Amino acid sequence: MAGRTVQDYIVVKEPDEAIAALADGDTAVLAGGQSLVLDLARRANQPARLVDINRVAAFDSLAETGTGWRIGPLVRHRTFETEAVGGRLGVLLRRIVRHIGHPPIRARGTMLGSLAYAHPAAEWTVLAAMLGARLELAGPDGIRPVAAGDFFTGPFSTVRRPDELLAGLHLDALPPRTGTGYAEVRGPRAVYAETAAMAAVTVADGVVVNAAIGLVNAGPCPVRARAAERALIGGPFRDRAITTAAERAAEEDATFLHLPAADRPHLRLLLRAMTRRALTQAREEA
Repeated sequence: MAGRTVQDYIVVKEPDEAIAALADGDTAVLAGGQSLVLDLARRANQPARLVDINRVAAFDSLAETGTGWRIGPLVRHRTFETEAVGGRLGVLLRRIVRHIGHPPIRARGTMLGSLAYAHPAAEWTVLAAMLGARLELAGPDGIRPVAAGDFFTGPFSTVRRPDELLAGLHLDALPPRTGTGYAEVRGPRAVYAETAAMAAVTVADGVVVNAAIGLVNAGPCPVRARAAERALIGGPFRDRAITTAAERAAEEDATFLHLPAADRPHLRLLLRAMTRRALTQAREEA
């Protein structure tokens, strides 16, 4: 397939240098490169330049804040296999991360790179939307904050401008007595899940007081399962409530609009089972 090739490769060491390199609007950011390099090879992405940010020490930052954690652009997936993030949030991150790709991908790929790529079947995009994460977009005019729910606009599409860098992600800690769960189904050689569900459910005095449920590869953008959450909040965390929530997740929250040729009844059946499994796991923990 004919097409242009990358004309320039820039290595930067400071955050300002990285942002300046994006000013032309035709430069791609190289961090882990697990998606970008593949796109370059198949000519799906043909930028004029690459800016390599791997030597920007300030970007390799995972810092605890007053409300949770701030994650920088060079924090690799494998970081979340450890107890670098504590509390109930750390438990959820560790549950999810072992399902991402395989060890070499987790060693090089980054959480923020996954968010910027916006694959419909990516796990971290759904986590960010489900937990109401806050993102930092750094550009020529400074930092632009964006809620995760507003960041994704479609498959492989976000509100990030070509001259902006996804410079940070803020995740709040989860309250005590919060149970978490994650379940997915994927083919034996697939890198991404066919579909999956994640949950964080807080219980007080036997009653669900807060619920966050996310669905993977269930729509063009990351899906937060609001109908499923409403089925849980205010009632006991019992089998009947879990079954109802799973049904609503599969039938009301999931759309699969980005998969027009897919067997949607089959996907809904799988998603119903994955949601039930994630919620059951969360109940055992809560």
